[in-house]
Order: sequence, then structure tokens, then C-alpha cells
Amino acid sequence: MSRILVTGATGNVGRHVVTRLAEAGLRVRALVRDPARARLPEGVEVVRGDLTAPETLAPALDDVEIVFLVWPGFAAKTAQPVIDLIAAHARRIVYLSAHVSDTDEPVTFHQELERSIRHSGLNWTFLRPGGFAANTLGWADQIREGVVRWPYGRASRALIHERDIAAVAVHVLTSAGHGGAAYALSGPERLTQAEQVAVIGEVIGREVRWEDQPPQEARERLLAAWGDATFVDGALAAWSTFVDTPEEVTDTVEKLLGRPALTFRQWAEDHETDFR
Repeated sequence: MSRILVTGATGNVGRHVVTRLAEAGLRVRALVRDPARARLPEGVEVVRGDLTAPETLAPALDDVEIVFLVWPGFAAKTAQPVIDLIAAHARRIVYLSAHVSDTDEPVTFHQELERSIRHSGLNWTFLRPGGFAANTLGWADQIREGVVRWPYGRASRALIHERDIAAVAVHVLTSAGHGGAAYALSGPERLTQAEQVAVIGEVIGREVRWEDQPPQEARERLLAAWGDATFVDGALAAWSTFVDTPEEVTDTVEKLLGRPALTFRQWAEDHETDFR
């Protein structure tokens, strides 16, 4: 098999994808912005490149058959040139998208990129996870203080462990029969945001309280942290929706991997030191 190129190779999901492919003895190339800081497994070919600068990508795509694409941020400006470049070199693409519907309005960045990929001529597969369990790391400082103030404590989510996303990605990258598939991925259970905080507290052996924060107050804080009003407003709207319409639980992970998806408690145990 020719090389598999993994973008986002030092991120929460990409790092696990690279490691699993390397452990399987496959030829994996990792695209990173700074090779000196990558700290990836021995034997992985690490190359410098930036998806927001398409002119840096041609060397990374040499002799590449399959690309695992994780797009940085939410700006679509350079996406089409990158997809065109990938299509000129590779045969298959597995895109880490998001839990979206083909008919959602307004159209999201992930929908735009999926449409570009569909028309690229590449054999494609989309992974569409819902909420990432790793996003709760944003509460770490508050958890250490014993109180999490955040909006919509009753928002119910089926958060997925990044290791499950990576395991599905590796399965799809290394097996046939996934062309044209869009896999909705989730964890195996729903927990409200307040329940997620309680689970983390139990894992670290410390009582942690939840306090509902007014959405407008949260919006100001998130704007300062994220800097993108559209993304902030979209996140707040989604959390609000999950109060009355909980996030969907799917069995896709179990069907593809032959084992149950990892629970949120298992994720918290894996990340216990991040909250201490």
C-alpha cells in the first residue's frame, strides 16, 4: 500500500490515528506545522505543511494513496484548492466532519467541505461525530476550583471518546467497502452537562458543583476565548437545543469495531490527570 497521509496529526484524534497506523506497520506520513514539536511514534514520516497554505502541500502528497483530513478551524477560504490538490495526487479521502445533516440550514463549513469532496472525483468517506468528550477539558480550571459555571446544565449529549473516533478512522482507512459512506458517530449513552461534571468529580475524588450561567454572560466569555461570533452563537444554540432534544446515540462505533463505544466515565478516567 502507498502512504497514508494524516493531517491534524498532533491533535486529539490525529495523534491516535497516526499511532495506530504505525503500530500496524503501515506507511504513515504525518503533516504538521512544526516537526520539531510533533513527538510522534518512531518510524512515522513527519513532514512540514499547512492546510491553510496549499503551496506547502505538494511534497507531503507525493506517493500518497489515502488522506485522512482534519480541517484546522472553520475557515473555508483555502479548502477548495486543498481538495483539488489532494484529488490530483490521492485516490481516497476520509474526512473528519461533524454531526450534520445534508439538509441543515444555514449551511455549515463542514457541509461546504463535504460538497467539495463529493465533487472532487475522490473515493470519499465522511466521519460525522457529535460532541467530543475532550471538549469538557475546557472546564478543567473550574473543576479544580470545585464549581463549573456554564450555560444549559440540562443539555443532554452523547459525547464520544477521541480514541473511538481514531479507531473508526483507522478501520475505514485500512479496509474496503466504505466509499460513499457518511458515518454518524457518538458515545454509548447520554449525560447532561451537569452529569458530566459530576462524573469527572467522582473520577478525581472531589465534589464538583454545577451552576447554570446566563447564556449572554457565557457568550461574552466565549467570544473572548474563541473570537468567532458565528461559532459562539451556533454553539450556544446547539446546547440550548439539547435541553429538549437530546443528542442522538448511534451504534455505528460498535457496528464498525465489533465492541461497544467507550463511555464518558472511561474517557474521564483516561484524562484524570488533566483535571487535577
